Amino acid sequence: MMLQNPWWLLLAVPALAALWAAASGFFGRSPSLTYPNVVALRRDLPSRFADRLVRWAPAALRAAALCLCAAALARPQTVSRQLTGLAEGIDILMVLDTSTSMQAIDFDPLDRMTAAKDAARNFIQARLSDRIGILIFGGDPLLSCPLTLDYDALLEFLEGVSAGMTRSEGTAIGDGIAAGVGHLKDSGARSRILILLTDGRSNTGLIDPLTAAKTARTFGIKIYTIGTAKRGPAMVPVNDPIFGRQLVQIPDELDEDTLLKIAAETDGKYFRATNIAELASIYAEIDRLEKTEYERPEIVSYRDLYHLLLLPAVLLLALEMLLSETLLLRIP
Repeated sequence: MMLQNPWWLLLAVPALAALWAAASGFFGRSPSLTYPNVVALRRDLPSRFADRLVRWAPAALRAAALCLCAAALARPQTVSRQLTGLAEGIDILMVLDTSTSMQAIDFDPLDRMTAAKDAARNFIQARLSDRIGILIFGGDPLLSCPLTLDYDALLEFLEGVSAGMTRSEGTAIGDGIAAGVGHLKDSGARSRILILLTDGRSNTGLIDPLTAAKTARTFGIKIYTIGTAKRGPAMVPVNDPIFGRQLVQIPDELDEDTLLKIAAETDGKYFRATNIAELASIYAEIDRLEKTEYERPEIVSYRDLYHLLLLPAVLLLALEMLLSETLLLRIP
C-alpha cells in the first residue's frame, strides 16, 4: 500500500492540537457564577471520571474524524503489478495416463494418480510465460484443457483428472502421443514439448507408439517420457460386490524400452519414478531443462482506498453530535 498525497497527513496536526486544547481547557472561561452553599455544590458535582469523559469524548471523536479525513485526502492505494504481453515461451502438453492401474497404491501413502497430479501441479506453478495444456488417455485420448496461460483454470482441470475417467479399457500410448502432436503441430512457439506420463505398456489403440514418436519428430516436438510405477507388483483397490473394497495385486507392466525409444526418437529424455521424491525431482529437471529467457512489460494498477476511511469518519461525527446532545450534554 502507498499514499499518493502524503502531505495531507499534516492536517492531522491541528486536529490533535485542537483536541488537546479543548480537553485541557486552554480556551475555557473562568467561572462567574457564585454559589453560597459550597458543600451542596461539591455533592452535586460530577465525578472526576465523568468530568473527563464529558470534556474529552466529543473532542476525541471530532479529532479522530478529522484525522481519518486527512488520511483519506492522502489517498491510500493498493498497488498491484502484473506482467503482460506474450513472451516467447514454450508450448507444453502434459499427456497423462488415466488407466485404472494408476490407482495402484505404491507411492506410499498416495496412489500413482494422486502423486502424478501433485508433481504436475508443482511443475505448472513453477512456469510463468509458457502455454500449458492437459491431455488424458486410457484406451482413448481426450483433451482435458487446451494450451493456455491461465494457470488457475489449468489447475482446476488438473484437479478433476482421475483414473478411469475416459471410461475405455487399456493403455493407448501411441494414440495419446498422436493426439498430443495434433494439438501442438500448428503452434507458433519456438519450442514445443510433450510430457508423457504412464505406468504401463501400450496394449490398445490404432497407432504404434514409435510411429507416433516419429511423427512428433517431424513436427519438431520433443517428448519427455515418465514411467510412474514402483518396481515389482503393486496393489490396486477394487470394489467387490460381495466383500466390498479389496486390494488386488497387479504385475509391473511398465514398458521402459518403448518409453526410452520414444524419448530418444525426439531428442527427449526418459525417467522412471518409483516414489514421490523421484517424481518431484523429474519434473524439477524437466523444468530446468526447458527454461525460457524472456522479458515482459509490467502493468501497475492502483486501487484507491479513501472510501474505507471516509465512512468511519462520518460515523464518528454523527456519534459525536448524538452524544453531545444527549449523554454528554454540557450546559454553559
